[in-house]
Amino acid sequence: MAGLTAVTPVLYVLIFVLGAVLGGQLNRGIYGLAWRRRAISPWSEPPPDAPPRRGTDLIPVVGWFGLRREASWHGPGFWIRPVLIELAVGCGAAWLYWWEVEQAALMPRVVPPPFPASLLIVQYAGHVLLMALMLVATFIDFDEKTIPDAITVPGALLGLVLFTLAPAAALPVVQVTIRGQWHVAPLLLTAPNPWPAALDGWPGLVIGAVCFAGWCLAIWPKTSTLRRGWRKGLQYLVASLFRLAWWPFYPLLAAAGCAAAAGVWLGGGAPWHACLTSLVGLAFGGGLIWAVRIVGGLSLKKEAMGFGDVTLMAMIGVYVGWQACLLIFFLAPFVAVVVSVIQWILTRRRDIPYGPYLCIATVLLILWWSPAWESHAKMIFSLGWLIPALMLFCLVVLGALLRLWRLVEDALFGPAR
Repeated sequence: MAGLTAVTPVLYVLIFVLGAVLGGQLNRGIYGLAWRRRAISPWSEPPPDAPPRRGTDLIPVVGWFGLRREASWHGPGFWIRPVLIELAVGCGAAWLYWWEVEQAALMPRVVPPPFPASLLIVQYAGHVLLMALMLVATFIDFDEKTIPDAITVPGALLGLVLFTLAPAAALPVVQVTIRGQWHVAPLLLTAPNPWPAALDGWPGLVIGAVCFAGWCLAIWPKTSTLRRGWRKGLQYLVASLFRLAWWPFYPLLAAAGCAAAAGVWLGGGAPWHACLTSLVGLAFGGGLIWAVRIVGGLSLKKEAMGFGDVTLMAMIGVYVGWQACLLIFFLAPFVAVVVSVIQWILTRRRDIPYGPYLCIATVLLILWWSPAWESHAKMIFSLGWLIPALMLFCLVVLGALLRLWRLVEDALFGPAR
C-alpha cells in the first residue's frame, strides 16, 4: 500500500453509505437551489395534491423507487437521474478514498511513501467538498443554463476557511531541501519558485485584501448599460448597487473577510501562505473567465459566457490555486468538444453550458495532477512574470479569432437577430 495500511471492506461500505447520503443532499440542492425550484427531492414538500411523503422516501437510492408514485407530477423517469447521482457519489467517494488515501496516487511519484495519514485525509476531504459543490453547479447549469451564487459563494468561503486551517489540503508538489532531499509540499502562490519574504509583509496583505474585496464587488448584484454613454452608465451602475434591501451584506462581507485575512497575516507561517494562495486563486480564476467573457462579448456582439461561470471558476481557484486554474481553462475546451458532440448525437441539442466542462476539467486535472505538474506545468510556471504577458497575448488572439468567426458566421448564415 502506498498510503495507509490495508483498509477493511467495512470501511468502504461505510464510505459508500455516507457518500450516498451526501448524494441525497446534493440532489436536494440541485432541485432546491435552482432558479425554478422543483419539489422532487424527498426532503422538500410534496407537490399540491400529491400523497404525503413517507419516511422511507428519505433513504438514499432506495427511497426513489417509492417516489415513482409521483411520476404524474414530475414526468416519467424523473427518479432515474437522482438515483444515478446518489449511486455515483457513493461509489465515487469510496473510489476516491482508495485512490487518494490508500494508494496515495495524488502524491508525486519521485517522493517515496509512506505519507502522513492526516495529509492524505485532509486532501481527500477537500476534494470531496469541491467535487460535491461542482456536481450541484453542473446539473443546475445543464438544467437551466445558470449557476446560482448560493453554491459558489458559500463554496468559496468554505474553501478559504478549509485551506487556512489545513494548508496541507492543497495540491501537492515536490520541493527540494537544502540537503538535496525531495519532500512533498502544498502548492503555493509562487510555486515552483520560492516564497518571497515580501509576501509575508504589507504587500502580501494588500494583495489578499484586494483579491477578496474585488470578489465581493464582483458578486454584488448590479446592472450596467452604455446605451446612454459612459457617464450615465456609471451613474446607473452605482445606483443599482443599492437597489436591493440586502445590499449591506456585500460591504460587510468584504470588511469581515479583510479583517479575517489580516488576523491570519499577523499569525504568519503556513496558514497565511495557504490563505493568500487561495485568495489569489479566487481572484485569478474569476478574473480569467471574466476577461474571456468581456473579450468574447465584444467580439461576438453577444454574451459569450454567463457570470455564473465567473463565480464558479473563482470558487474552483480557492481549492486548486491559480496555476491549476490556468491549466483547467485550457483543458476545458477539449472536454467541451467531446461532451457536446455526444450531447448532439444523443439529444440534437447544440447549446453548450460551459460550467460543467470547467468542472469536468477540474476533476481530470486533480486525477492527473502530479504527472501534469512534474512533466510540463512546473517548467511553464517557472517563467514567473512572463505568464501575465502571455495571457494578455492569448486574450488578444482569442478576441481576433472570435471576431473572425462572427464574420464568417454572418457571411454563411446571415446576421444573427
